Amino acid sequence: MISNGSVFKLGFFSPVNSTNCYLGIWYNNISAFTVVWVANRQKPLNDSSGVLTISEEGNLVVLNGQKEILWSSNVNNSVANSSAQLLDLGNLVLKDSTTGTILWESFNNPSHIMLPKMKLSTNERTGEKVKLTSWKSPSDPCIGSFSAGISSTQSLTQSFIWKDDRPYCRFGPWNGPEFIGARRYFFLSLDKFNVVQNQDGTTYLVSSFNTHSSHLVLTMEGDTMARYWDSEKEVWEVEWKAMFSECDVYGMCGAFGSCNSMSSPICSCLEGFEPKNTEEWNRQNWTSGCVRRTPLQCGRVNTSGEAGKMDGFLKLSSMKVPDFVEWSAAQEDECRQQCLQNCSCIAYAIDSGTGCMALTQTLIDTQKYSNGSGVDLYIRVAHSELDTNGDVRKIVTITVIIGTIFISIFAYLLWRWIAKHKASRKKEKEILMFNREAHKNFPSEDMLGDNLNQVKVQELPLFDFVKLASATNNFHESNKLGQGGFGPVYRGKLSDVQEIAIKRLSKTSGQGLEEFMNEVVVISKLQHRNLVRLLGCCVEGEERMLIYEYMPNKSLDAFLFDSHKEILLDWIKRFIIIEGIGRGLLYLHRDSRLRIIHRDLKASNILLDKDLNPKISDFGMARIFRRNEDQANTNRVVGTYGYMSPEYAMEGRFSEKSDVFSFGVLLLEIVSGRKNSSFYHDEQSMSLLGHAWKLWKANNIVALIDPLISEPCYEMEILRCIHVGLLCVQEFAKDRPTASTVISMLKSEIVDLPRPKKPAFTERQIGLDTESSKLSQRKCSVNNVTISMIQGR
Repeated sequence: MISNGSVFKLGFFSPVNSTNCYLGIWYNNISAFTVVWVANRQKPLNDSSGVLTISEEGNLVVLNGQKEILWSSNVNNSVANSSAQLLDLGNLVLKDSTTGTILWESFNNPSHIMLPKMKLSTNERTGEKVKLTSWKSPSDPCIGSFSAGISSTQSLTQSFIWKDDRPYCRFGPWNGPEFIGARRYFFLSLDKFNVVQNQDGTTYLVSSFNTHSSHLVLTMEGDTMARYWDSEKEVWEVEWKAMFSECDVYGMCGAFGSCNSMSSPICSCLEGFEPKNTEEWNRQNWTSGCVRRTPLQCGRVNTSGEAGKMDGFLKLSSMKVPDFVEWSAAQEDECRQQCLQNCSCIAYAIDSGTGCMALTQTLIDTQKYSNGSGVDLYIRVAHSELDTNGDVRKIVTITVIIGTIFISIFAYLLWRWIAKHKASRKKEKEILMFNREAHKNFPSEDMLGDNLNQVKVQELPLFDFVKLASATNNFHESNKLGQGGFGPVYRGKLSDVQEIAIKRLSKTSGQGLEEFMNEVVVISKLQHRNLVRLLGCCVEGEERMLIYEYMPNKSLDAFLFDSHKEILLDWIKRFIIIEGIGRGLLYLHRDSRLRIIHRDLKASNILLDKDLNPKISDFGMARIFRRNEDQANTNRVVGTYGYMSPEYAMEGRFSEKSDVFSFGVLLLEIVSGRKNSSFYHDEQSMSLLGHAWKLWKANNIVALIDPLISEPCYEMEILRCIHVGLLCVQEFAKDRPTASTVISMLKSEIVDLPRPKKPAFTERQIGLDTESSKLSQRKCSVNNVTISMIQGR
């Protein structure tokens, strides 16, 4: 059985060097035979007489030649009228043919590989787990010694690899974007995974890999690896692996021991502790661990009022959080006091996303990181252990030596600096004049509020004009990517073969200087995989240029609204684009150190990299909000008609919900494959929003789906996206969801969606901006023609 998009295949196979036969799922279009799921792992067929069928009770079953059941889906509430389907996700589903309800799916019964959209889960109340299980050997897919999944207690979730049901490798508590205490494991972050908790006590670890040809595999040796298929080399490339060193083995250094893979030996006792068995420790047998060197005074001296003798805390930086933490919502000072007043509390740690984590049991599975990962761990020790005089003497000695070396180096480099001093002063003068010019040209009600005073062009790398001219063949017309209100955009290649995109401020540009300054301030402070990266700028004489990473696939509208290219955007790619834009928007609104309202989110401002991953661009109209600011007003409405929310277009009021409205319009365009402006000459609907609402009211929303992506296996997911889009474009801002809620809705973390209310701009209006209308009807990308000026009445 082959999935609809020919991604996966279901059938019988025999492992290498084995005559046994198994029912499994493997990749259909990947040359290396890779099995991702096995049914009859514990009961193999010993000949080729196996049959997969649906029993009279409606269950999927594997039978041998004697009609003996070797494997069954074991659905208790099975129905007689059932059918099976292999989805392009690699999920084998058993459905009620009448209602379409899924009765059983292989994703809830995984083998050793975690595919995109698959979930591992645990239930605190029932103890039920969905986890990966390793093969015994390359020739035997029977359940091996290792398993991988999550564990959740007291609202804290951790990821584990178990060996024979005992911890073998652990990734510290989940704090929202990542597992803390293991931050160098960048793969186990929000970009690839998310953790969701349901009211029934079930916690899910959900995978969100970008492509079908990426997965997480649990090996027979107990390692977990993230792999992707390199189609050029035709091999599985390892992107990340769990077992980085011996220190990743659970409890390697025993109780109160700390592991450091960069040290020799790798194990040492925590501050205030010493080896329990020195002889074993010297033989590098660390299983007995460490014991406290000086007994604590807690419970005796602490309550006597002798403040000078109180126990204290030693701070250990870049540490992996030990196992068995107890969570509370206390802030740092309160967390410290709670631990100090509780004699059974022996350590604590604070993380901004997780909160206060106290430890009252043996400190186990602690590790020291050398790259700044992890958290600060505070170990409770007796007062005598807090004496730091010896350390101070060491620090002073080291400082004197290092200082002498630095003075020598400084003397050598000084003359080189003097030689470049004149050229440097000339550059600083140009930048100073530019900053003064920018301040002079910004209106009193500027886009940045008080943030303009903080801008320093020196914070960005400065590119020489000569190098940029050389990179673009003196800004030759053949390298021109487009022309916008800011000025022309060129493609360039630096001497190190790095491709770049250069926005060159036109001398005739009305808003170019404002846009330039605004983009420097805003995007130079941001970094996210779904935001275009600003590499630097050029400020020489009258030249003003912004240098970006080059996006080979240009903008989303060039694909979505082009009859020749839109076929490349199947539903999987479109959903990845939708989700990526949503994540970028969430970062702007909530997760970055600044709070940004984009104000010009549209298809032509979404750039696509070589893998068609989306990146939000063009921050010339963005506005920085203070943390206590929810909305703002302006007399200067900027943006593009059709994507602007009604409160912004008509009254000049904008907020996070204005961007959510634009996202909703963009989502409906992606699902339908039609521009919002393509309905301007329709007598019944003035926009895509009106058309979508008309179909929703007629209970015929399926008609909105682009025929190119209209496949039964994706229909429910697409309809859910349309539902979310309609919620985003509701007329009143208070009715629209936030960006974080939108992400949860799209990923089905919020199951029941509210009914949408009537969208804005559903009625035909008179006096449309004909010039904007003509621009929006072009087939080519308008990524560089982004700004339409509309004055609020």
